[in-house]
This record gives sequence, structure tokens and C-alpha cells, in this order.
Amino acid sequence: MTQPPPPPNQPPQQPGFGPPQPPSTPGGPDLNKAPEPGYGYPQAPQAPQPPQAPQPPAAPPVAPQPPVAPPSAPQGPGYGYPQQPPAAGYGYPGQQPPAAGYGYPGQQPGPYGQPGYGYPQPPTMPMQPQPGGGGKKFNAQAAIIVSAVVAIALIVGGGVWYASSSGKDDDKKTTADSGDGKNKTNGGGGGGGGGDNSSEAKEKAPADTNSKVLFQVPAPKTPKDVTTISTSGSWLTDTVYAKSGIAEIVGYDRAKGTEKWTIDLPGPVCEATHRVTEDNKTAITFKPAMPTKGNPQACTQVAVIDLEAGKELWTKTAKSGTMPISFNNVTISGGTVAAGSTSGGAAWEVASGEQLWAPTTSDSCYDSGYGGGEKLVAVRKCGSYDQRQLHIQNIDPKSGKVIAEYKMDEGIEYAAVVSTDPLVVAADVNESAGDGSGISDFFSIDNKTGKLRARISAPGDEFGARCDGIYKLEKCSGLAVGNDRLYIATEEHEVGGESYSQTNEIVAFDLATGKQTGQRADAGDSYTIIPLRTDGGNILAYKRPPYDKGGQIVSIDGGTFEQTTLMENPATETVRDVESRMSPEYSEILFSRGGLYMSDIYASDFSSTSDEKEYLVIAFGTS
Repeated sequence: MTQPPPPPNQPPQQPGFGPPQPPSTPGGPDLNKAPEPGYGYPQAPQAPQPPQAPQPPAAPPVAPQPPVAPPSAPQGPGYGYPQQPPAAGYGYPGQQPPAAGYGYPGQQPGPYGQPGYGYPQPPTMPMQPQPGGGGKKFNAQAAIIVSAVVAIALIVGGGVWYASSSGKDDDKKTTADSGDGKNKTNGGGGGGGGGDNSSEAKEKAPADTNSKVLFQVPAPKTPKDVTTISTSGSWLTDTVYAKSGIAEIVGYDRAKGTEKWTIDLPGPVCEATHRVTEDNKTAITFKPAMPTKGNPQACTQVAVIDLEAGKELWTKTAKSGTMPISFNNVTISGGTVAAGSTSGGAAWEVASGEQLWAPTTSDSCYDSGYGGGEKLVAVRKCGSYDQRQLHIQNIDPKSGKVIAEYKMDEGIEYAAVVSTDPLVVAADVNESAGDGSGISDFFSIDNKTGKLRARISAPGDEFGARCDGIYKLEKCSGLAVGNDRLYIATEEHEVGGESYSQTNEIVAFDLATGKQTGQRADAGDSYTIIPLRTDGGNILAYKRPPYDKGGQIVSIDGGTFEQTTLMENPATETVRDVESRMSPEYSEILFSRGGLYMSDIYASDFSSTSDEKEYLVIAFGTS
């Protein structure tokens, strides 16, 4: 293999850059009104454009349709027990999973599941869902064909409008000292290992689990000639739900949707960590100006924002040699903000913005990204492109000093950080996943010694988790980590017997042994269950509903795996249509204290040209 060119919109790379490291040691429209027709997304494919900058999927899946009976009933019992093979390759209800390169807005092409990791590849769009319960996944060949047809340049612009209603704050504000190094759960924060590590579950079932729509935020209008803009980032505090718009972040009253504050930015948010400090600070990367056709801009700006006060506390940049770094990912751990890229990584102190480290020209390795939370973990790339080796490093968040290190086998090009404590990474070994998920195996690592605890095989045709190990190293869905267990959703499959519908399960793996525990949480007929995060010893999960019901939030007992319903959303058609578009792969789903917040991670020009109502956010709550 030859050395690939730099990804689109990245500054020219200077070889061998990386952070200094010592030698390695071990009120909008009422959704409850009568249903309105339409809610579909445009079907016509985009014409190929020059790959000036990659574009995320143009639209999420539409609402699932009633299942269509096959010619004959499927045979055999339902899937989910450790020894029983699954039906191959079913995705979420009525949805074709994305082809190679799926991921998040502003993401450089991600060649998941493509032979040879062709680099760079054009971005792709998800296929429109088909009637029925589920669709087969793309294989690698189909992914290449689709990606070759659907290459579209990402052109970003400005402009936004929101709906709000009046109301007062009823919740008390709780804070802690700034920069104390502690982190808390962001209501599920992106699905990856984030969770409550305490022993007692905090989320309790209310007397009435039926929810109502608290508020909704209309999709922002993209400027003329702009196709798609990133709106990545959503967070919860005791009083605020904050969400990225177009070149801004808006804080809403979490119960009423009243706008409490707005942070204006010169350009769009590129990436946002789901990590939140105890005193409600978080971090983002953004572009220094609005992109144009002639200048797409790079993601050179790193900022810390105060989610309670609604303030941008500081903004910093870093250089690799003389070139400004365009960052792909950002996270927070131990009072440190760390951002990684193909040019190396840099870090700053949360409280002061003081730079802690930056890439150096004398280093033959570089930090491609970081995982945050309880620990700070670097994914460090070393060696030439055709002899790449990944070093998974538990590092001191203040100095960058390596505490422990695990060297993955040569040939593994990318790894995603699922959790930092316990330390779990996901990788597509030998490009064997074949389904665009970016996962064939999980690696459980001792973050004190750097030794491998267990390796867990997770074939793409059996399990429904996804990670972006190429650029957004903490972006995972369909899994959670806690109780020294990995909880992962299986792929959808036929229920069996006389039923023609689809379902799936959550199963658990012991991170010490790598074996399944035998625990299983069934989604139920026509539902799909997706773990969000842990809550003490329990697992919180979202159940994506069939065509005639609303979604649910359930708490799964970590011992018995018995399910308790915490919330069930309205089954009215208008509400279902909006909820069904917020699919776990292409949305941010946060749940906390009886509130469920679902939001899009991009805004498209369809909302500007269609008469149908489109939403950036929909929030549900129980009484």
C-alpha cells in the first residue's frame, strides 16, 4: 500500500508529527395535532461532485412501515442466546444501514468495510428504507458501488431559526469547582462507554410512564446553495438542554424549551465531545469562518464552553510545524481538553486554556485521537503506512506521560475508544467486519499494566454496534460499558414462528474473560433495543418502535436483566414520524431524570425547500 494523500480540508501533513512523549513504558408547531401527510425525504440521488469536502448522509431513515409477510413463515426460535447463530445482516426497522464511510457530519470519508481501505474514498449517503421489518446490510462490493455514485461536496453556510416558548426555571443549579478533573454522564452522551459508575441506579420509573412532547426545535434553514451543515453536539445539565445549531450553540430550558442563552460562533461546529465536567464545562472544535465553495475552511479552533452560564470560556489553536492543525476529534478528562488529528494531538487545561502539549517534528508517531472520561487514552499511530502499528496508551492528562501501553498487532489501521475505565477499544481487524460498522473485535485492556485482558469477537452479521475509529474515535452506537461488562445490541432478525416481524436483543460480555455471560434483554416483537449507557448497576436502553407505537426507554437490571419501562412515547402519527427519523446511528439521544432528548447531527437543504415540517430536536418527558 502507498501513503495516502491527506483527507479533504486537512492542512498538508508533515510526516512524523505527534505530541511529545517519553519513551513508552508498559414553541414550534404542535406535534400532538392531527397527523399531516408527507414527512418523507427526497429520493433522487445527488449528482456526483468534486470531493472538496465530504458530506454526511442527506437524510435519516423515514418512519418504519407495517411489515409485509414473506411467502412462508420463518422457521426456528428467536436469536439471542450465545450459542445460536443469528439471521444474517438485518438492520434497524425498515432501514438500510449506511454504506462505507458512514459517520458524522464534517467527517472525512470513512472507508469501512472496503477492500484495502481505499483512501481517500468519497462519502456516501444512507439508502432510503424499504417497507418491512429490516433490510440486508451492504457488502463491501455494494458499498464501493454506492460510494462511487454518491460523492457529494460538503458546502457549508449560515442561518438558523428556532421555536421557543415562555417559562421559568424550576430546577436547582448544582456546580462544582472548575477544572477539578471530574466528569459526569451526559445523559447517555453518544452511546459509547459513558455511564454512571456508581453502584446505585438514579433513574426510577415514574407513576405514569406515558410521556408527552415537551418541546421541539425546527430544523435550521441552510443558506442558499448549501447542502448540509454539521449540528453535532448536545448536552444536559440540571437546568439546560444545549444543542449545536448552524454556527451557534443554544441553551434551552430542559423542561419547557425556552431559550436561555446563545453562543455565536464564526463558523460551524465540527465535532463536540459528549464528556461534561462536574461544573458543566464541555469542549468543541469549530471552523474559524463560514465555509464557501472556494474555501471550505478547516476545523482549527478548539473551545471550552460553560453550559450553565452559556459562555465561551476560551478558544485555542495548535500547529504542526508551521501549519495549523485541523482537528478530527476532541474530548475531556482529568481537567484536560485533548484533540487529535492526522497531524498529531494537542491538549489544554480546561480551567485556564494553558497548552499542555503539541505535536513535535522529531517524533515518528502521532496521536490520531483520544478517549476521555475517567481516564485519558491516546490512540497513537507509529510506523509507515504499510507497516502501521497502533499504541493504545493510558496517559497522564496533565503531562501526557505514558502510564501504560498496549501495542496492537501490525495491520490494524484504526481503533475506536469505547471506554477508558475499564479500557475497551474496538477495531476492524483485517477489514473483516464487511458491514460498514468499523468493528470486528473488541479489546479489553488493563489500563494499569497495558496487558490484554480479553479479545472479544463481534462479527458484523451478528452484532449491531458501530464505531468510527478513523476520525471520531469516541463515536460509537449500539453498545455500553459498565460493571466490567460490554453490553452490545445484536443485529435485527426475524422473530420466528408465526410472526413475520423483526426484533433483536442486548447481550453481555465479561471483559475479564471475553465470554458471553448468558444474560439477554429482548427487544420484543417489532422493537429494536439499543443500549445508551449504564446507570449504576443497570443499563439504560432505547427501544425503537414499530410503525404503530411510540419509542420506549427501559432500565435493565444488571443482574437479572429484567426490564423496567421508564418512558413510553406517544403513538400519534405526527409524533412517531419525527421520532422515527432520529435513528440511533444518525442522531444524539440523551436521557436523564424522566427527560428524553433526540436531535439531528446535521441540517440539510431539504428543510429549506420542502413544505413538510422538519425538526432538529424533539424532547419528551414524563410527569
